[in-house]
Amino acid sequence: MMQERFPELNLGKQDCSEVGYTQSALDFPLDLPNRPLEVLLERSTFKLPKKVKSVHVTRPISKQGLQGMWDFLRKYETGTYIVLTSFGGRMDEISESAIPYPHRPGVLYMIFWRVRTSEDPAAAFSWIRDFYSYMAPYVVSPRTAYAACTDLDLGVNNQNGVTTYAQASKWGKMYFKNNFDRLVHIKTKVDPANFFRHEQSIPPL
Repeated sequence: MMQERFPELNLGKQDCSEVGYTQSALDFPLDLPNRPLEVLLERSTFKLPKKVKSVHVTRPISKQGLQGMWDFLRKYETGTYIVLTSFGGRMDEISESAIPYPHRPGVLYMIFWRVRTSEDPAAAFSWIRDFYSYMAPYVVSPRTAYAACTDLDLGVNNQNGVTTYAQASKWGKMYFKNNFDRLVHIKTKVDPANFFRHEQSIPPL
């Protein structure tokens, strides 16, 4: 199929591997290829210092834009990857307000970056932030992000004291769009003392 639809990639069977779903978790995102599945039972295995970012795309990226992305990938090759997750189909049939995850009709795909930060943190952070800035003309505006790809650059809750609705909206709206307001009201009702929290958890009113 790849030869028929994307002959310019010149991919052969030797360039691909077929693995089960569980095995794929070792290859991506844990960077532990060719390891036995028992590795998943070792919690210490998953200490992988990294930085991630995500965006959603609603219109095709130009050839020039794609070339720029390729150039970025060549600039820094230590523990980096980029994933384009296609949307559409059944995703478009679910309204934005049906569940907390709102990125539905009109989204072509999500772009997810990850860079390992254990070798050269400064270079790694610089690379992924510059890449993120480069993508500004090609992605949804205002920007959105995927909540499972926690990006602390978007803002964090106050370590001491109360985080205001306005503060949390900076990242909350990017993750949940208009559903953020509903989630804040639910949080206020279910956990008014904010017992369950993390750097970007939804604060109560």
